[in-house]
Amino acid sequence: MAHETAHYQEFPAHENDPLLGHRGPSSKPSPLSQLRRHLRTEVDPHRADLLLIFCYVITGLLDSSAVFIWGSFVSMQTGNTVYFGLGLAGLDETQRWLKSLISIGSFCIGSFFFAVLHRLFHTPRQRSALTLSFALQMICVAVAASIVTVQQTGKSDPLTWKIGVPLALVAFQSSGQAVSSRVLKCSSLTSVVLTSIYCDLFSSPGLASVSVLKAPDEWRRLGAVVGMLIGIVAGGWWARSEVGLPGALWTAVVFKGLICVAWMLWKTKDVDDE
Repeated sequence: MAHETAHYQEFPAHENDPLLGHRGPSSKPSPLSQLRRHLRTEVDPHRADLLLIFCYVITGLLDSSAVFIWGSFVSMQTGNTVYFGLGLAGLDETQRWLKSLISIGSFCIGSFFFAVLHRLFHTPRQRSALTLSFALQMICVAVAASIVTVQQTGKSDPLTWKIGVPLALVAFQSSGQAVSSRVLKCSSLTSVVLTSIYCDLFSSPGLASVSVLKAPDEWRRLGAVVGMLIGIVAGGWWARSEVGLPGALWTAVVFKGLICVAWMLWKTKDVDDE
């Protein structure tokens, strides 16, 4: 029969597609949406103390070279407060007390800025918050390094914008490290001071026993001291070299960039940990 031999014509492939364009579970999100989702995740604070210890290296690097060239700290504000007080007492005839005042003021403003920055995000430990914080720190040091590289100054030069602006930028960004230690619940590792570290390290009840070797807090404190010393020695080498202060600043820029990359690759906090 004729109707038994009839052939059915297939519809074109595009006419078989669902009307709403849904292609089922095989569809994958775009790389941009994956990046956005990744940036919105919260980082796992476990082992984040390693990055804070690395920040001590940066602090030592910047402070030692800044004190040698500018005569003022950019991170450790206790020393700057002493210099400022001596200036108020009329015991310092140089401009070091003014430089210290610039550093203290910039650090305080930076502390407020970075604290507000972290609070703008869904959680202070959001990956994008930490990455942005250290990216801004890196930019501040990079701008300071550019100024110092182009407008070279020496130890005996008077206080002008060529010194004041880079000093303010580096002091401003250093507060971001301290704020990050609060965000990561590692308040003892501020990365800008060692006095409390020394106190906690040598007042530990288990210091005289073998158990101290198994105490992670003691190893963190020791790592902070060693990291600071490494940075100080490196900063001193840069300061007395032909490159000088710009070498220390550009090295800090690279280190800040490495921390940004580390936050992007850091493990995401598990939902079960909350």
